[in-house]
Amino acid sequence: MALGLGLEEAFGAAGEFGGGQRRLTALLVLLQVYVACQSMLIVLVGAVPEYHIDQEGIPASRAELAKHIHFADNFTSIVTEWYLIEREAYKVSLASSLFFAGLLIGNITFGPLSDKLGRKPVYISGLFFDVVFGYVTALAPNYDVFAVSRFFVGIVNGGMALVSFVLTQEYVGKSFWSFTGSLTNLTFAVGIAVYALLGYCIREWRYLALVSNTLGVIFLLLSFMLPESPRWLYSQGKTAEAEDVLQYIALGNGKERLNLKLKPSAGTFRKDESALGILNLVKHPVLRWRTIILMYIWYVCSFVYYGLTLNAGELRGNLYLNVALSGLVEVPAFPLCMFFIEKSWSGRRKTMTCFLIFAGFACIFTMFLPTKAGLLLSPTSLALCGKMMVSAAFNIVYIYTSELYPTVLRNAGLGVCSMSCRFGGILAPFVPSMKSLSPSVPFVVFGISGLSAGFLTLLLPETLNKPIAESIEDLQSPKYQVLKNEEAEQIS
Repeated sequence: MALGLGLEEAFGAAGEFGGGQRRLTALLVLLQVYVACQSMLIVLVGAVPEYHIDQEGIPASRAELAKHIHFADNFTSIVTEWYLIEREAYKVSLASSLFFAGLLIGNITFGPLSDKLGRKPVYISGLFFDVVFGYVTALAPNYDVFAVSRFFVGIVNGGMALVSFVLTQEYVGKSFWSFTGSLTNLTFAVGIAVYALLGYCIREWRYLALVSNTLGVIFLLLSFMLPESPRWLYSQGKTAEAEDVLQYIALGNGKERLNLKLKPSAGTFRKDESALGILNLVKHPVLRWRTIILMYIWYVCSFVYYGLTLNAGELRGNLYLNVALSGLVEVPAFPLCMFFIEKSWSGRRKTMTCFLIFAGFACIFTMFLPTKAGLLLSPTSLALCGKMMVSAAFNIVYIYTSELYPTVLRNAGLGVCSMSCRFGGILAPFVPSMKSLSPSVPFVVFGISGLSAGFLTLLLPETLNKPIAESIEDLQSPKYQVLKNEEAEQIS
């Protein structure tokens, strides 16, 4: 075996996606079922059953309310236990928003922590505390403890899911990154359906929270067998340890013992990148407008995606079926968007515009439909159609954003956009409660958001088959613009 291999060459020798790597990534991809159960917990645990109050007016005290209110007994939830109705109804949305606020903090803190301390220790610590706070949620003696535990679950769940996603990429060769990434998104969607099935079987909310959290214990125990990321070890200058992990991967792939020798690593790099950082996103006019538009698109994708998912519990028809379908409807979204974004006649920009506009119209049209319309034209099926479109747009925006930023600012750009995405998640839980004004109001809010983001996408440049800018100067040089046009002509 030749001495001084680069990391990608070493992956080529050990195997890019062999049996050993499939086992490692399968564990992390299946973990998304647990992540989905935690993310969607409030949809069933905070569901409002049918109820009636056997006196005029709402009793002032909780003790009085407990005597006069009668809930349908088909399931229990935090609403039935702590009487979160009428004036107290906002508390369900608040608990959901606290979870998303936690996600925002987890996403900001766990990334840099895993860059500094290593992927495996940060991931396992996050999963451990996710399980601990998950049990606090299930055993909460009152609403306040429940709400605070949801905030902490958000922090560790968001952070741990982010690091596990990075690990799924870093165990495999670069050519399989998009495959493992898409598999992760698909498994999250299936996880929503698994949670709906659990909810259907377990109608007592505390038992449902306990069972869905116990999935985390299984993944935690299995995760101790995972090795550290060879890419992280190499980037930190720990070449010998990176070689050991690659050797372990090669043996897992059924290869004979290899004489792997990596080139000495330059150690931690890209220090200048963070110095360039967020300031340049604001300083340069081209990037400033690009960033503002992308931040709004990310915000809308998250706002509409989580809004429609959380609203699944509010739709007419079977609660559990609606939640399951809101997850499963995402499965065809991925192949759909992958087909269109690679075609020269549609590309990234037009495909994302169409998906967002279709999602917007699907939501707005629900207000013109009678509630007792047939299955195909019911508000529920249009809402599910909107969910499929927006999840396709969500898949594209990750790819499109990374292509719109020059290499030196890609991390900073993606970081700012994913932060604005979390604000969409924080606001989304409050929209379904607007149905007290009119049943169609939540859909109109989601519809207008989708349409506005769709039309704004048209202001961005197409990136399909165009050279990716390496530096900020590339974006502004006339030579780069000419090169872009020439390449596009050659390809078409």
